[in-house]
Amino acid sequence: MSDWLIVNAELVNEGRRYAGDVRVRNGRIEAIAPSLAARPQERVFDARGRLLLPGMIDDQVHFREPGLEHKGDFYTESRAAVAGGVTSYMEMPNSKPPTTDFAALADKYARAAQKSLANYAFYFGATNDNLEQVRTLDPHAACGIKVFMGASTGNMLVDDPATLEAIFREARVPVVTHCEDTPTIEANLAAARADYGADIPVRCHPYIRSREACLKSTRLAIALARRHGTRLHVLHISTADELELFEPGPLERKRITAETCVHFLHFSEADYAEKGNFIKCNPAIKTAGDRAALIEALKSGRIDVLATDHAPHTLAEKQLPYEQAPSGLPLVQFVLQCALENWFSRLLPLELIVEKTAHAPAKLFGVRERGFLREGYHADLVLIDPQTPQTVAREAVLSKCGWSPFEGYTFRSSVAATWVNGHLAWHEGRLDDSELGRRLEFDRPKS
Repeated sequence: MSDWLIVNAELVNEGRRYAGDVRVRNGRIEAIAPSLAARPQERVFDARGRLLLPGMIDDQVHFREPGLEHKGDFYTESRAAVAGGVTSYMEMPNSKPPTTDFAALADKYARAAQKSLANYAFYFGATNDNLEQVRTLDPHAACGIKVFMGASTGNMLVDDPATLEAIFREARVPVVTHCEDTPTIEANLAAARADYGADIPVRCHPYIRSREACLKSTRLAIALARRHGTRLHVLHISTADELELFEPGPLERKRITAETCVHFLHFSEADYAEKGNFIKCNPAIKTAGDRAALIEALKSGRIDVLATDHAPHTLAEKQLPYEQAPSGLPLVQFVLQCALENWFSRLLPLELIVEKTAHAPAKLFGVRERGFLREGYHADLVLIDPQTPQTVAREAVLSKCGWSPFEGYTFRSSVAATWVNGHLAWHEGRLDDSELGRRLEFDRPKS
C-alpha cells in the first residue's frame, strides 16, 4: 500500500518553491504536476498547503548497535529519525565490535534489514592495522571510510603517518574524517586538571577540545587529500577558524567538502551553564561568533552538508562528572525543526536548508535515486507544518536514551508526515513500522 496522491502541497526542491501534487506508485514518485486527478485505489493525502521536502539524508549518526544497545539500536533510533523527517542515514563504525572488517560490516547490514524504519548505509572504519581491507573495500559496500584523526574509542584512532598516507592514497570511496588533534587535547586536559583537580567544570569543554585542536587536525587532513587527490569530507566543523580552509561554491566542483551539525547552529558556549553535559559533544560547541560564521559558511558554500552526529547516551551517563560523562547528543528526532529555526529567523533560506540536508549528501556520496523530488526517484518525503509549533517534552522523545538537549524549547514548526519508499511511516505523531527501510545504493565505478 504505497500508492498515494499528495495534493495541495508546497514543494521545496532544487532551489524552487511551488504548489503541486505528487503521485507515488510502488514506492516511487511517478508524477509531479500542478494538478493531478486521483485514480481508483489511490489514497489521497491533502497536504493543506504545507511544505513537502525530500526526506533528509543524515550523513553522520551513531545508532550504537551492536554492543552499546543500552544507549540505542537500529530500531529505536531509526524510529526517532523518521519522526524527525530523516528518511536515510549513514551510520558510524565505532560500535562494539567496531566496523573495521568485512564481517562486522555485513553484520550491520543484516541487523538493519531486520529492524530499521529508515533507509541505511554504513561506514567502514579505518585503523592503524586494517589497511589491506581498506584497499580492497567494495565501493558499493560502504558509504565511505571513516578516519578518526582525533581521540576515539578502542583501536579507531589512526595516528600512524604512513597509514594515513596510504588510506588517503588508496581509498576508492569518500574518506570522511573526525578532525581533532589528540596531543593538543591531552595537554589542555592536563592544564584543566591542574587548575580544577577532579572537578573540571563543563564550561571548560570548548577550551579542552579547543579550536586549535580542530584546526591543526583539519589542516592535516586537507594536506593529505590534496597530496593524493582524495575525495575528502570533513565532518562536524565547529569553528570559524577552519572555514577558510574550504572553498566556497557548488559541491559538484570540489574534491574536498565540509559538514556541520545542527547543534552548532543552535547552541553556544553560553548554554553550558544551563545544559551542562547535555550539550557535551566532540568537537565541542563553541562561541556565538563561531555559530554565526558557520551559518554564513552554509550560505557561501564553504560548508556543503548539514547533519546531526546523533550520538545517544543514557541519562545516568550524562549526569556523571565532566570527565566521566560521555560526549554526544541525541538529535535526529528534531533535526529538521532545529534547522528550520534558521529559516524562521531569516538566517538561512528554506531552499538552502533542503540543499544541505537532502540534495548535497545525495550528490556527495552518489546515493542512487534519493535526495530529490524527482519523477522516478524513491518516494522519501517529509511534510513540514510551519504553522504548528512543538515544545519538546521528555516524554515525546523516541530515542532509547529518553532525553533531548532541546527539552523545553519550542520549535516553530512540526513534522506532520514522513514517507519512506512511499510508506507513510510517521503521521500526526504516530509511527507505522509495518514496512522497513532499504539499503542505500550508490552510483560509483566498480573499480
